[in-house]
Amino acid sequence: MSAQKGIQRRRLLQGGSLALLLGSADIAWGASIVAVRVWPAAAYTRVTIESDTELKTVPIFVANPPRLAVDIEGIELNPALKELVGKVRSDDPYITGVRVGQYANKTVRLVLDLRQMVKPQVFNLLPVTTGNTHYQHRLVLDLYPSEVADPLEALIMDKLKGGHAFNAPSMTATPTPPPPSKLGAHADPVGDFMTGQNRKTEPALPVASAPTTTAASVAPPAQDGERYIIVALDPGHGGEDPGAIGPRGTKEKDVVLQIARRMRERINNTVIQTKHGNIPMRAYLTRDADFFVPLNQRVEKARRVQADLFVSIHADAFMTPDTRGASVFALSQGAASSAQARWMAKQENRADLVGGLNIKTQDAAVQRALLDMSTTAQINDSLKLGGEMLGQIRRIGKLHKPHVEQAGFAVLKAPDIPSVLVETAFISNPDEEARLISDSYQNELANALMKSIERYFSRNPPLARIRNT
Repeated sequence: MSAQKGIQRRRLLQGGSLALLLGSADIAWGASIVAVRVWPAAAYTRVTIESDTELKTVPIFVANPPRLAVDIEGIELNPALKELVGKVRSDDPYITGVRVGQYANKTVRLVLDLRQMVKPQVFNLLPVTTGNTHYQHRLVLDLYPSEVADPLEALIMDKLKGGHAFNAPSMTATPTPPPPSKLGAHADPVGDFMTGQNRKTEPALPVASAPTTTAASVAPPAQDGERYIIVALDPGHGGEDPGAIGPRGTKEKDVVLQIARRMRERINNTVIQTKHGNIPMRAYLTRDADFFVPLNQRVEKARRVQADLFVSIHADAFMTPDTRGASVFALSQGAASSAQARWMAKQENRADLVGGLNIKTQDAAVQRALLDMSTTAQINDSLKLGGEMLGQIRRIGKLHKPHVEQAGFAVLKAPDIPSVLVETAFISNPDEEARLISDSYQNELANALMKSIERYFSRNPPLARIRNT
């Protein structure tokens, strides 16, 4: 036997031994699965499969019983994919269970058994890095409700019944799902799941588009026949987008949601005294759970409930740990007021890249119309609100800048709603990170922001909307 043949034989034996040790079902080739994640929420549930290369898929939606099957081509079943089965929570609003198996040679089939009809979106995201967050290629499965409730109508109905809808997590704004993917609706594509033998399929069925809802012509009535003053609270980031991460591992998305909930409690128990009478306030959260909301949908949600103010809550971060202090930002129609404001807007506007936006379903014309309609009056009112906030925050902590900064934040571009973005502190600073996670500071901050909102409305009541009621 030649030396070359001996080397080849040893390699073949080594490869066979490896196959026996691992088992054929656990050997992956092609793409390597890095992680699997599930983000359940009342608004929608997201499933993410992260891999080192882009995954090629064939999605199929089954209407009865509702299931979403996704064939992932070019891979074999591996332990990482099997983990997805155990990641579905029992209280997930949309998924009852997950099945995964080797459907065919070099193809893995993933089946999501669903609780209700959904409008699924299946799309790929490119790798992205920002701050502490790095993602490789991601396959995203978004499950939106087939019928979207109008949050403004729900508030009115709940008020007539004597309820308190804005205190209930279930009343968090539900985003309008993007147009449905071109998924074929078949009789039963799952068939004999493990062998890949399918039953005869039927032609694709048309999927009805989600009902579109715009801001109602009449705002929610209050007890005295007037209307509520509605404050839209926007906890930044969420879901796939953790935001900034502190030295202790504190995630911005968690801290700002806690602060928003504290503010909601205070707002819902406040009545503003104006010359037009006493007007009760209500808070409206763009998210009340750990899920991602695209920037333009945050603006859209606030407009759908005819919000009188929009307050986006964040926690700042910088490259050096000694930077500290709170900041308040308003929109700028032109250049940013400082290099820091311009840098901050650029960072925050990258949220859609990190959180994961299905760009193919976004109507570019609608986005431009929504995000480019800024007005001088809106900016002037935003500056007034921001000034009130800085005056109250300086009583409890340090300010990073003593005046309201301005830059082109996408989330502040509602043309008819005074909007500010509050950077509560630098989560990258160890001392401020410790304050941000403390109940005492969160309460102090919520009180300060609440006081500034009260002072703003006592001097600038929403007269036009009150007259329209």
